[in-house]
Amino acid sequence: MRLALFDLDETLINGDCASLWSRYMCELGWTEGRAFVRREQTLMRQYAQGTLSMDEYMSFTLQPLIGRSTDEVRHHVNRFIESVIVPAIREEASRCVDAHRARGDRVIVISASGEHLVAPIAQHFGISETLSIKLEVLDDSYTGETTGILTYREGKVARLSSLLGGDLSVLAEASFYSDSSNDLPLLIQVGYPHAVNPDSVLLRHAQGAGWPIHRW
Repeated sequence: MRLALFDLDETLINGDCASLWSRYMCELGWTEGRAFVRREQTLMRQYAQGTLSMDEYMSFTLQPLIGRSTDEVRHHVNRFIESVIVPAIREEASRCVDAHRARGDRVIVISASGEHLVAPIAQHFGISETLSIKLEVLDDSYTGETTGILTYREGKVARLSSLLGGDLSVLAEASFYSDSSNDLPLLIQVGYPHAVNPDSVLLRHAQGAGWPIHRW
């Protein structure tokens, strides 16, 4: 069974779910409003430049969840997905996922966003297997901390390797779809890398390497 790996933000959906969720939390009154959004956007510009500290980003954006129950957050995440994310799902992405599934591939979403967002969004594509940033929960409430290796840059390779029992040889027949140069550590590991609406750095790399470039 071959692997079909998909990034989430700006690949399967038109937008970044963590940024969109940050704005949604402002609407809920969970944050300081515009100041929170401005800081989040500053950090996202660092992501685009490949200079982001994911620990810093997660520490900041998880502050509004501290002390909130998993049930409360899940309720609002589901409403957020229905109103904001579902309209942003790319039809071409859904067709690609369906094609891999029809071929019998093992489809996995691997994302640098939090698991509280990634897992339920992936379900809208019929994908049950995800790798994302794990959030710490104590007494059924979020602490605002993360746990384990963050699925960001080389962290995606490390988490996938752990899932596969350390056997990365299967990546020779794997496909990976992503928009971001931050995913180059994993893209160069797979036999069939795909650049989807790539950023400028990934576009240059894909063109030089002869990788397929998709405009979804």
